[in-house]
Amino acid sequence: MNSKNPQSEFGTLLNSSDQPKFPKVGEVVEGKVIALSKSEIHLDIGGILTGVVRGKELIDESGETASLKIGNLAKATVLDLENENGEMELSFRLAGHEKAWNELDALLASKEPIRVSVVAANKGGLMVKVGRIDGFLPVSQLTPEHYPRVEGGDKNKILELLNRFVGQNLTVKILDIDEAANKLIVSEKAAWEEERVEALRGFQLNQIIEGKVTGIVDFGIFIGFGDNLEGLVHISELSWQRIDNPREHYQVGQPIKAMIIGIEGSKISLSLKRLADDPWHHAAEKYKVGDTVKGKIARLNTFGAFVELDDVIHGLCHISELSHKRIKEPSEILRPGETREFKIISFDPAQHRLGLSVKALGPVPEAETEKASETEAASTALVDEAKAGDAETKTESKSTA
Repeated sequence: MNSKNPQSEFGTLLNSSDQPKFPKVGEVVEGKVIALSKSEIHLDIGGILTGVVRGKELIDESGETASLKIGNLAKATVLDLENENGEMELSFRLAGHEKAWNELDALLASKEPIRVSVVAANKGGLMVKVGRIDGFLPVSQLTPEHYPRVEGGDKNKILELLNRFVGQNLTVKILDIDEAANKLIVSEKAAWEEERVEALRGFQLNQIIEGKVTGIVDFGIFIGFGDNLEGLVHISELSWQRIDNPREHYQVGQPIKAMIIGIEGSKISLSLKRLADDPWHHAAEKYKVGDTVKGKIARLNTFGAFVELDDVIHGLCHISELSHKRIKEPSEILRPGETREFKIISFDPAQHRLGLSVKALGPVPEAETEKASETEAASTALVDEAKAGDAETKTESKSTA
């Protein structure tokens, strides 16, 4: 019978005179799989130690250990030099986590596009998987083709549209990484923009393109053209005539021509109105300061009324030009849709501005003239009184001094 005290495998090696260099806690070691089950995997470390990976430490974000077999080599992080069974306690989770996030850092630096799978959606965007790591694709980082253009920004409708992408694969670029916070943000738009910049090399400023309306928003319309390209026609570039609601004039799918007026990186600005002559260039032949004209009240707002003089030339009658009497709202004088006479009091074709007046059509009423005179006299008296008071104050100051 052996009278010696039993020693662990690791303890025996420590007491050996020619012991090899042993790993430290936190270091990564490589070993050969000698036994495995669903709950644990045993590794032979250099023929001198046995290590075990078990429980949650089997989870590997890099995916490298997902299909290990007997005889395969695997890397693991040392958690403890010796457990209750005399084996080294190891972790695939830590080693895999470090490897996976190092790879993500490299992808962020290289700006290389990658494919991700969409696993879920919420009102703010899409949850994706980059390998085995969870990431987030904000709705603002979707391509224009995939962006949920929902009138009024109905969040439930947005979520309904985003749910269509669950189960699909998308090409993205890594936008931001924070390993400590386990945060990974990706962008489909960034990957798409790189392709679009290359496709745009065949286009130039002032070029006329043909396409179709792909989206309508409050601030303009989107036009798709070329090889999966899309540009925005801002509401101010839709027409020489003022347009308040693009949806009243355009439809998705409508064939249309536009002029390229801006290319900045992947951003394309288009114009419809520049395909037509500027009617204001000829407006001086028809209108001049002092003319009395008829116009239709297009709309009212707090500071006055917009008036249609013809199909394209609109003027503004400021609230101060509606009446000699002080009024609170333009609706006290005018109604939308009615036709009234106005006098042109200012005209700047270059700036597309034409000022109109109702009160300039006739003389100032006598009562208003008297009221104005009384107001002026009262103002003069107040000024004189103030001056006198100021003089007395200065005199008192000198006396005190």
